[in-house]
Amino acid sequence: MNRFGSIVPADFTPAWWLPGPHAQTVWPAMIRRTRPVPLTRERLELPDGDFVDIDWTGDSGPIVVILHGLQGSSRSPHVQGLLGAFGQRGWRGAVMHFRGCSGEPNRLPRTYHSGETSDMGHVLHRLRERHPSTPIAAVGYSLGGNVLLKWLAERGLAAELTAGVAVSVPFLLSGAADRLELGFSRVYKRHFIVDLQRAVLKKFRHRPGPLDIDAVRREWTFRGFDNRVTAPLHGFRDAEHYYDTASCRQYLRGVARPTLIIHALDDPFMTPGVIPRREELAPAIRMELSAAGGHVGFIEGSAPWSARFWLEDRIPRFLAGQLDRAIPECPN
Repeated sequence: MNRFGSIVPADFTPAWWLPGPHAQTVWPAMIRRTRPVPLTRERLELPDGDFVDIDWTGDSGPIVVILHGLQGSSRSPHVQGLLGAFGQRGWRGAVMHFRGCSGEPNRLPRTYHSGETSDMGHVLHRLRERHPSTPIAAVGYSLGGNVLLKWLAERGLAAELTAGVAVSVPFLLSGAADRLELGFSRVYKRHFIVDLQRAVLKKFRHRPGPLDIDAVRREWTFRGFDNRVTAPLHGFRDAEHYYDTASCRQYLRGVARPTLIIHALDDPFMTPGVIPRREELAPAIRMELSAAGGHVGFIEGSAPWSARFWLEDRIPRFLAGQLDRAIPECPN
């Protein structure tokens, strides 16, 4: 039996008309147009009095839970595209919105972060209670991928999942924060910081909160924002304590369910140095590395009008091999 996971080349060929990591990152996120997938929303109450919203597609078949990235939602183009691919296979999609990301501020002062796994755990436990014999898998993008991998490691063989897929994961959050301060990547950083600031201001505009809102407005780095917002709202000493605790790389040996990790070496959100070594991977993990692909990009094809979204083929292909097998009911 293998002691470690595997690291192999991805069978991905980047489109020639999207050269470099930024073109691969920006085009599918900003230029791509997807046909809206019909969604049905469910509000799931949480044990602490808060809630998360889940957007569903389909009404029968295996279930695949999707965890979006930072400030993402079921409207994110890559999420919509993947839901469409699942529908073609007769699978149900369930997009779990992190607290405050479904279009309505959550009730409690706290929100979500890269290492918060209890909400995901509650959702999956409830799904397993409802569907004890249905195969359930999960896909996490970026921040959502970090959450998924950390949760899988925490739960081990008790994980209420058949399989998982994680894409463009910031394995070391401190390294990602540093990388986003360099070159063109600062454009992504500014986009996220503005969106995060807007969400904080909207949430605490008409109710008291534990934050210095004026100080939050002045922060223009992830470290600054995480020091001012993420850390105090979620019980961390500071940003570095948060990064050290929440980064999934240190936990990967605990993953016990079949898991695919997809990553590009040119991801502009981080450096290749954050990528785990083979000996850090549990035997259940297969990591597919591509020299190119950007961050949640991976676009193939000979021209823009014939673009192929490789993730929407590769993720279902991997999951099909797992979901089509009969599995025993997961333990509580």
